Amino acid sequence: MMPLTRTCKEATLLMVAREDRKLEWRNRLALRLHLLVCKACPRFARQMLGMRNQLKAWRGYTTPD
Repeated sequence: MMPLTRTCKEATLLMVAREDRKLEWRNRLALRLHLLVCKACPRFARQMLGMRNQLKAWRGYTTPD
């Protein structure tokens, strides 16, 4: 069984992976725990959310006639 602690590198990989697929419950829990104790990784998560939102807006953009 894998421990619930993750390094920042592992947490970053999990955040990127969850963009494409649903994480297993153990990985979701480990990521949440890491985000609670880390100062840098929540910033990266917010940046990823911002990029996702900007891409959604860009995909829906139409030029005015």
